[in-house]
Amino acid sequence: MTNLRHSGRTVLITGAGGGIGASLAWLYCEEGARVALVDFDEQSVSELSRQLSAAGHLVAWAKADVSDFAQCSRACLELSEQLGPIDTLINNAGVSPKHQGAPAPIWEMDPLEWERVVGINLTGSFNLVRAIAPGMVERGFGRIVNMSSVAGSAYLPIVAAHYSATKAAIIGFTRHLAGELGPYGITVNALAPGRIETPLLKTVSAQANQAVVDETPLGRLGTPLEVAKAACFLTSNDSDFITGQVLDVAGGWLMR
Repeated sequence: MTNLRHSGRTVLITGAGGGIGASLAWLYCEEGARVALVDFDEQSVSELSRQLSAAGHLVAWAKADVSDFAQCSRACLELSEQLGPIDTLINNAGVSPKHQGAPAPIWEMDPLEWERVVGINLTGSFNLVRAIAPGMVERGFGRIVNMSSVAGSAYLPIVAAHYSATKAAIIGFTRHLAGELGPYGITVNALAPGRIETPLLKTVSAQANQAVVDETPLGRLGTPLEVAKAACFLTSNDSDFITGQVLDVAGGWLMR
């Protein structure tokens, strides 16, 4: 039987053009939601929108750099006009730059690269919440999931300091928002994926990825769909009394 836990809701997903974002889009559509897609890569997000529409789903897309508040605000306005008020926000957009397959050590990191990562991974989440939260507060309902990482809680040598710092900050951001927005019927949680089978795997060596697998109790990489399923749970009625939590989707990696 089809699961329609999100029937009638409008879900906005950032970084929707591929990887985890695309899996989120497909799963929310299959669960009955109207889905708003936001990505800086116009080609990928428009193609995903075409595929979802061809499958009979109600979707719309907008190109936006999430680090720019004006672009985020415009995209949210346009998408809500097409699909209805945003009930659920998934802050999925993120970057993790590499240099010849390795993260830059802090003593070599370009300050502009630091600013870019902070702008997308952290400020981007603020920008979308800032644009969407007023409507959620007014309506007395909302669901927000922010994308952290196991790198926000433990040292992961295949990422750089800016990535770990932003993912740790997302945890604090999530917990503060949960307290601030809870009285208005809005839950805010975070996901902390481990190593997931996305195009980002190709930015480091196979040996580096295998080292993570070797430290993972389940002995494998995760899939984008497994992350998407966790997000759908945290934004469904099945989790109405859950807020301010960080759910690891990492095969037990943090237990090592």
